[in-house]
Amino acid sequence: MDANTGLEHKFCRLGGELVVEDGVRIEGYASLFGVRDTGGDVVAKGAYARSLDALAAKGRTVKMLWQHDPTQPIGIWDEVREDGRGLFVKGRLLTDIAKGREAVSLIEAGAIDGLSIGYRTVKAHKNDTGARVLSELELWEVSLVTFPMLPQARITAEAKGADPVEAEAIMRDLADALTGARKLLAKGD
Repeated sequence: MDANTGLEHKFCRLGGELVVEDGVRIEGYASLFGVRDTGGDVVAKGAYARSLDALAAKGRTVKMLWQHDPTQPIGIWDEVREDGRGLFVKGRLLTDIAKGREAVSLIEAGAIDGLSIGYRTVKAHKNDTGARVLSELELWEVSLVTFPMLPQARITAEAKGADPVEAEAIMRDLADALTGARKLLAKGD
C-alpha cells in the first residue's frame, strides 16, 4: 500500500489473451540429440518432453534471453518442440526494445548466431565414453549467445532482411572461423 495515496498494487502474470505480433522471426536448433557438447554432455531424445508438457499445462512458455541473462529478455519463442533431431525453436526478436534491435543487427551482420539452453538436470547418467547423458531436463530458457556449448546449436533461418541461403552460408563461414580460432587458442595453451 502506498502510504501517500492509500492505493494498493497487486501484480500478476498476464493471461493468454496477450498476443505479440511484431518482431523479427528466427528459428533453429537449440539442442541436438546424441551430440556431445564442449562440456561433455549429451542430450537424449525425449529429454525435454516432460518439461514442455508441464509448461504447456501451466500456460507458460520457454523464455528467450540474451546471453542467459534473466534481466534481458529479447523476444518470444512461439514454438519450442522436440523432433527427431533435437530441440527446435522458432520465435521473434522484439525490435521495440533496444537489446532486440541490437540482436537483429548482430544476426544480420553475421556476428552472432548461437543458441544455448538454460535448464535444470532432472535425470542423467554417465555412458561408456564418459559423457554425461541428460535424459530428463527442466527447460527454463533458450538464449541467443556468442559461443554455444554445442557448436551446432545455431540460428538456421532469419525471415526478415536476409536471404536464407545467403544467411546459411554466412553462418557456416562464421562457424568455420570460430572453429579455427578455437584451435589456434588451444595451441597457445
